[in-house]
Amino acid sequence: MQLLRRFRRCFIAPLLLALAACGSKPQPTEKPPVSVRVITVQPQDVPLTREFVGRLAATRSADVRARVAGVLQRRVYKEGTEVKAGQLLFQIDPTPLQAELNGKLAALARADAEATNAKVIAERARKLITQRLISQADLDTAEANERSTSAQRKQAQADVESARIRVGYTSVTAPIAGRAGEQRVTEGALVGQDGATLLTIIEQIDPIYVGFDLPANGLEHFFRAQSTGQVTAAAANQANVQIVLPDGSVYAETGKVDFTGTSVDPSTGTVAFRGLLPNPNRHLMPGLFVKVRLSLGQRNQAFVLPQSAVLRDVAGAYVWTVAADNRAIQKHITTESMQGTDWIASGLAAGDRVIVDGVMSVRPDAIVNPSPADAQQPQGADRPE
Repeated sequence: MQLLRRFRRCFIAPLLLALAACGSKPQPTEKPPVSVRVITVQPQDVPLTREFVGRLAATRSADVRARVAGVLQRRVYKEGTEVKAGQLLFQIDPTPLQAELNGKLAALARADAEATNAKVIAERARKLITQRLISQADLDTAEANERSTSAQRKQAQADVESARIRVGYTSVTAPIAGRAGEQRVTEGALVGQDGATLLTIIEQIDPIYVGFDLPANGLEHFFRAQSTGQVTAAAANQANVQIVLPDGSVYAETGKVDFTGTSVDPSTGTVAFRGLLPNPNRHLMPGLFVKVRLSLGQRNQAFVLPQSAVLRDVAGAYVWTVAADNRAIQKHITTESMQGTDWIASGLAAGDRVIVDGVMSVRPDAIVNPSPADAQQPQGADRPE
C-alpha cells in the first residue's frame, strides 16, 4: 500500500499536471489595422498634354543646281553659313555662252536690217499701187516680205533673250535665304552636261518644323470627350508644341501646330501633325529626332493620382479608397493619360480618400489606419511594405 502511494506521487501527479497544461489554449491576439497613407482627391481642370516622337525638318529647302553646261570656276560663299536670296554662290565659265550670245546679237542686227528694208519697200509699193504704177501682185509680194522679215526679227530677239538668260545662269545664285550646305562639286568639274547638276542645298531652319503622328483612335476619344464637355480644346492655331531634346533637356522656345492631316494613314493608323517652332540660334537641326509635348487644351473635372496609387487587375485600373469607418474599398477607375508621373483619371468622387502608400498590404473591407500622405510618420511606426 505504501508502495502504491509513492507510485501515485511520483508518476500520476506530474502526468495530471501535464495533461492540464496541454488542455489550456492561449487566447488569440487581434491583428492591428494596416497603416496606410492617403490623399483626399478633388476634381480639377488639368492641362491636356500628350507626348510623341517627332522629327525636325527645315521649313524651306532648295536644291541649288547648274542650269547650263559648263566648267565650274569657283565657289563664292562659305559652306555652312547663312546666305541671302539672290546672293552669288557659284560661277560657271561664261565664255562659250557669251560667244553664243554675241552670235545671236549679230543675227538680230541682220534680221532688224532686213525687216526695216522690207517695211520701206512695202510702204513704197502701197503708194505706187494708188497710181497704178505697179501690179497688185507686186504689192502682195512686198507686204508678204514685210511680214516675214518682221517675224524673223522677233525670232532673233527671242534667241538673243534666251542666250542672255543662259549667260545669266553661269552666275549661280541662292533661290531662297537660309543656311547653305557643303559644296557637292569641286571647281574645274564639268556641270550641267547630262542634267541639272546639284551644287549645294539651302535650308531655312528659323523657324523650324517638327513633324509627328497622332493615333487616330486617340483623336476619336479626344473629339468625343470634347463633345461631352469633358475637354475644353484649344483653338487650332493655339495648340502649343514643346520639344524635349535627346539629352533630356526641354527646349526653351514654344511653338504652335500649323498643320494637321486630313486623312488617316492606313499603314500606321495615325494622322500627321506638324508644329512650327522659333529657332533663332539655329541650334535645332533638320533630321533630329525629339520628344514632342502637345498641349491640346484642358481636361475638365479630372482627378490627379500618383502612380503608386493605381493598380490593375483583369477588370482594369483600380485604387483603394478608405470609407468613413476606415474600411478599405476597391474602386475601379478610368485612366486617361499621364501628367509627369501622375495619372489623369476619372471614376472617383470629390473627397474620396485614396491610399497611395501601403496598397500592397490592403485587403477588401479590411480596417486600415489612415494618415495623410504629406504628414510626418511617427517614430517607431511600422511603414507598410
